Amino acid sequence: MGFLKTKGEIYKAVEDVVVGPNSNQFYLTANVKAPRMAGFLVKVFAWLLETPIFGSIMLYFLKRNNLIHKLVTFAELQESPLYVPLHYYEGGKEEENQSGESPREQVRQALGCMVAPKPLYSFSRWTILDYSTAYNSKLVTPTKVMERFLSAVEHSSTPSMQMSFFINFDAHDILRQAAQSTHRYQQGEALSVLDGVPIGIKDEIDCMPYPTTGGTKWMHKVRQCKDDAECVKCLRSCGAILVGKTNMHELGAGTSGINPHHGTTRNPYNIGRIAGGSSSGSAAVVAAGLCPAALGVDGGGSVRMPAALCGVVGFKPSFGRVSHSGVLPLNWTVGMVGILAGTVEDALLVYAAISGPNSSHHSQTALPKLCFPLLKSPKPIPNIRLAKYGEWFNDCNEEIRVCCSRALEKLQDNYGWETIEVTIPEIEVMRLAHYVTIGSECSTSIGRELEKLNKDEVGWDARVALSVYGSFSSQEYLNAQRIRNRQLQFHKRIFGIADVIVTPTTGVTAYNIGNDTRHTGELDYINGAALVRYQIAGNFLGLPAITIPVGYDNSHLPIGLQFIGKPWDESLLIHIAFSMQALCISQYKNPEVYWDLLGN
Repeated sequence: MGFLKTKGEIYKAVEDVVVGPNSNQFYLTANVKAPRMAGFLVKVFAWLLETPIFGSIMLYFLKRNNLIHKLVTFAELQESPLYVPLHYYEGGKEEENQSGESPREQVRQALGCMVAPKPLYSFSRWTILDYSTAYNSKLVTPTKVMERFLSAVEHSSTPSMQMSFFINFDAHDILRQAAQSTHRYQQGEALSVLDGVPIGIKDEIDCMPYPTTGGTKWMHKVRQCKDDAECVKCLRSCGAILVGKTNMHELGAGTSGINPHHGTTRNPYNIGRIAGGSSSGSAAVVAAGLCPAALGVDGGGSVRMPAALCGVVGFKPSFGRVSHSGVLPLNWTVGMVGILAGTVEDALLVYAAISGPNSSHHSQTALPKLCFPLLKSPKPIPNIRLAKYGEWFNDCNEEIRVCCSRALEKLQDNYGWETIEVTIPEIEVMRLAHYVTIGSECSTSIGRELEKLNKDEVGWDARVALSVYGSFSSQEYLNAQRIRNRQLQFHKRIFGIADVIVTPTTGVTAYNIGNDTRHTGELDYINGAALVRYQIAGNFLGLPAITIPVGYDNSHLPIGLQFIGKPWDESLLIHIAFSMQALCISQYKNPEVYWDLLGN
């Protein structure tokens, strides 16, 4: 369709673009031109996209109207492509403890860096340390806790709730793990503070004895799970009880967590609202008290987004920090294993367990030493500089803007930290380039299987996503990687004057689950763009990022604040998140769906 070719954007050289507060860069809001669709409309749309001629025409105009052609496809750039966002280690600024080598030793070292048990507030979730203390004190056993867990999961599946937390769990295997843990505590031989602690695993990560479905009806038929993923092996070696495979958006191809095959994971703060995706089940089980922590995979905010919507901590380390071995290869260069937890301390303990030199992206000598923040310090680290891009920060609904601005003021008032105004150029360009990248990688990774599949096995909303993903050309992919290189240079300049970038985590809070979504899923690209608005740099550029609950909207739905850090600077990032949590935790509210597994 050369006669319809859109004129591409001509980008200035990176060195000619100002990233300071007085930049003349224009902030472009998300230009999403696609109506919400569900039910029969999604089916019609999918059918049309899958027709050979008419589908190609529709896809051309979809990409043109949503500025992919102008900003990515036909763009003129000077930068060379950057295919994998690996980073040379430049060191951190804070005093840190370096880790040991085994997962158990790393957990022990992380525990030694933490503060004493937390005080009780009006609402607080049980932490990993609470579980360990209860077991060591003989107040309860892992077996008893897991019996309560299984009862709670059964209750969550009743017609009145239909929480859809899990795709798969095995009561016999859970009780077997619990019996082994109970015996270790009776013998005084607990493997670590994680021994007997329930942890959920997103169904994108291999965990025996379960198949890995990726939220589909078919993935486990073409790819068998024969062993634990590396990160799961680490948790198992520490004695954690792996309680099953949590629900997710099909193939991770959406932001709502609405899954027509395995049910829609509901938000524990309001069961009529989405939990967010794609790690929806992992966020919800933590929010509902079933697990103090769970693993997710974050390819486009898929850990941080549901964490923020469900009022928990979501942490995505630097690209390459956690091994990707045993994780579905849906997006090679943007997807990373992440952690959802009730507190920053719990996120740190799980991070300590699963991180290390087993990374599939580095040799043992190339991976920087794992370091932990000294959270015992009576005073936070002084002189932290927080980069804030005002127009981007404020591009969210008013309740989120006010809440996150107040949280930022608390950091300034209590710790004396400085907020530096910056400009992050071409944010919407980065979002579109990331979309081209994650879509191309997903389509390529499962393309051979898709050719053999009966289309009826794929959800309707996923069929639409796969049609778009499969339309991206080599030119679009290459230009997206050139934009990645460009953005990394912008961010390096910003990190030259600031320690972290601060943003809201999402542009909207959890929205309603439509009655028309059950069998077809949903296409809601406007809300989807708002949910991923602040997520992309973490994935596209391989940066560590963490979200902390900082308040609620007028409907009592959680709001998260996000910190994006320098490569390999997880220690400082966790320290900053811990300092933010300390100012907000006393105001945390209980969800409407919650189980007290350690209570009487």
